[in-house]
Amino acid sequence: QVQLVASGGGLVQAGGSLRLSCAASGIIFSINYMAWYRQAPGKERELVAIITRGGTTDYADSVKGRFTISRDNAKNTVFLQMNSLKPEDAAVYYCNVGVRSFTYWGQGTQVTVSS
Repeated sequence: QVQLVASGGGLVQAGGSLRLSCAASGIIFSINYMAWYRQAPGKERELVAIITRGGTTDYADSVKGRFTISRDNAKNTVFLQMNSLKPEDAAVYYCNVGVRSFTYWGQGTQVTVSS
């Protein structure tokens, strides 16, 4: 059974930093990509950052230069380093992985940014 466990969310002041982690277990095939999405109240879920198995990354324009996604392939873990956080970054952050033709979601971790 595939399980994604996200952690690292919390309350931070604007300008502060947080580091999210998401560990995937129960996956027997290679993970193609790992990604972070976020969803704020009343808004659609949006892609924040994605990283391929080879290490290619892409970011939403709103987080470029502030967020960094990385992964540990040996541990099937993806990280999101978030710096210079803004109130508009507040959301529930979800990790997402692609394995063959399947995608899996984590349970979400809340990020709150106070102004």
